[in-house]
This record gives sequence, structure tokens and C-alpha cells, in this order.
Amino acid sequence: MFGYVVINEPELRIREFDLYRSYYCGLCEELHEHYGRFGQLTLNYDTAFLGLLLTCLYEPEDETFEKASCIAHPFSKRPRRRNKYTQYAAHVTILLSWYSMRDNWEDEQQIRGLAMSGILHGGFKRAKELYPEKAQVIADCLERLHTMEKQEVSPDQAGACFGDLMAELFAFRHDEWEEPLRRMGYYLGKFIYLLDAYDDLEDDAVSGSFNPLLPVRARMQENGADFNGYMRTLLTMLMASCTRAFEILPIVKNVDILRNILYAGVWTKFEEIYAKRTGACPDDNVSQHQDPA
Repeated sequence: MFGYVVINEPELRIREFDLYRSYYCGLCEELHEHYGRFGQLTLNYDTAFLGLLLTCLYEPEDETFEKASCIAHPFSKRPRRRNKYTQYAAHVTILLSWYSMRDNWEDEQQIRGLAMSGILHGGFKRAKELYPEKAQVIADCLERLHTMEKQEVSPDQAGACFGDLMAELFAFRHDEWEEPLRRMGYYLGKFIYLLDAYDDLEDDAVSGSFNPLLPVRARMQENGADFNGYMRTLLTMLMASCTRAFEILPIVKNVDILRNILYAGVWTKFEEIYAKRTGACPDDNVSQHQDPA
């Protein structure tokens, strides 16, 4: 369920892309420092966005910058930017990854899920000690989702579970920006969950796995309605709510990178899926979601 909150690289300036990558590499190094090589395997774009968002909002004074090679790029030095928020994003990444791996094992008997949850267990315990409230909310939300999987629930109900989870992770501290950050996380979480469900529709239909969109698609097909158009409208409404909350935040530094992600980047995967199912050109619709400013 990770990897949807990405940049739209062609729309970024070279300087902006390099800056974004420096925070992504910074998160990778945070994972290595705190959780080792296996921790680096959990690196994902979604928590990299969270670290960048909080960095741009709070502008920490403890940020460090370095250029260094790594196991993925041994012959070139890549810039890394790190601060308290990239560190927080690393701890959150481990929490999310451990629960995700356990779910993969318990729900689908995936051996990789069992192995990785075992390998990450020590790191998970450390992250849980650092952020016990966050860990508890993740556990509670996933338990609610498991309960729902035994019933026929609406996409809104199922998506709200992951929305509540992300809302908690976005609220780094209790201050004046907690509420808009929570709203951002909530609607982005619902968007991620439902986009993932849209992506997995065919596989879930074959395997019989829970997917709240399957009954919706079946009913719409019976009535001759446009399911793919419905998904575009639904996801557009969620991201509109997310970006409204984002625009409340007093972010100036690197705001164009964040807008690139929220107004264009998050749509790249949807357009791929939509194009595959409708025959549309995937490049036709991405630009329409960008910030009009």
C-alpha cells in the first residue's frame, strides 16, 4: 500500500528534483543508521513525503547536509539532508512496515512477510518505545480494518481506517498546525487506500481477497454506469480535501516540490491504471490535477 505519493519528475526543475532526492536519500541513511541494512529495505516515497512536508513546515535548525556514496550508488556521491523530521519519518516507516509485513503473513501467508517481520521485530520494538501512541493507533486502525474485511463495507468506511492512521502520523506535535496536518493525512490516507484497492481490483477478484471496490464495480456494471469515471471523481474529491488542508499551512520553503507531489505526482499511478482499463493516453489527464497557480 506504499509508493503512491511520488513526484511528477518531468514537471520539476533539476534543482528541485535534486533537492527532493537529497531528502529521500537522507531518509534512507536514517533507516540505515537506526535500523541497519534491512531497515533500508523499507524505504518508501510516502514517508519520504511526510519527512519533507514536516521539514518544510517547521524549518528545523538541526538539519545536516553531506555528500556520500552508498551501497545503491557506490561510485558516486549523493547529497543527503537529515533532521529531526527525516528521523521521525524513519521510525514511522519501520512501524508501518512491520505491521504491513505481519498483515501479509497473517492474511495471505506470504513467507516474505513472515521473514521480514521477524527481521524487523527488534527495530519495531525500538520504534514503538519511541512513539507508543503512534504504534497503538496503527494497530487499532488495522484491527478495525480486519474486522471490516469480514463484512461488506463501503469504500468510505474502509478508507477511513487508513485515513485515521495517516492522520495520526502527520500530527507530529500538538500545536496550531496539528488540525490541518491531521486533515491532510486523513484524506491522503483515504486516497492511498482506495487507489491501492483500484490497482488491485483484478487480482483481488481472482483471489477472493477483500476489496471494498469490488461490490461497487459490480453494481455499476449492472446499471451500465462508468466505474472508472466514478473512481476519478472519488479520488479527485479526496485530494481536493487534502490540498485544501495543505494550503492552510504557512509553507514557503520548497512549496513547489510539495505541490508537484500533491497536484500531479499522486495521480501518475492512477493515470496508468485508468489508461490500461479505458485505453486513454496516461499523459492526457495528469496535468489537469496540477496547481493552477
